[in-house]
Amino acid sequence: MDTMNAIVAKNIKRLREENKLSMEELSKLSGVSKSMLAQIERGDGNPTLSTLWKISNGMKVPFDALTVRPEKPYEIVKTGEIQPLLEDGGRVKNYSIFPDDENRRFAVYYLELEEGCYWESEAHLRGATEFVTIFKGALEICLNDQSFTVRAGEHLRFRADSIHSYRNTGNETAIVHMIIYNP
Repeated sequence: MDTMNAIVAKNIKRLREENKLSMEELSKLSGVSKSMLAQIERGDGNPTLSTLWKISNGMKVPFDALTVRPEKPYEIVKTGEIQPLLEDGGRVKNYSIFPDDENRRFAVYYLELEEGCYWESEAHLRGATEFVTIFKGALEICLNDQSFTVRAGEHLRFRADSIHSYRNTGNETAIVHMIIYNP
């Protein structure tokens, strides 16, 4: 199985070429430096979630267009075999379980957020909705001027087309399941 960096590299290059964008044009659209884009496309970079959101927003494609694995007629996914995308120095691990393949219009994630960690997410595509379920721990989720504390056994749905953040306010690693719907 390809590493997540190799999958992201292939997808960004393919999407950039399909959209007839040069590295320089994508850099201007995304705010990510040309050298960083080149590094990511070679599979040498280890981009953060924030960097990938900037690239997907710059190309106006769902985030998961960057992380989608080749389609198979069925798929058993083992979390331990997926390279997570990292934030907050590796304290946030985001596993793309079932990426949006641009036809399905939703993606499924499994996240592990260590005690005290913080992650601010870029705005998703216009009209995107997140469905978050907390299986263990507690998270403070902030969006616009509102803050919600969501604990194990609780769920939160919200429009995700503006910047939003997650903070583990509990005293253990939070285990989270997330579905992102792209209209």
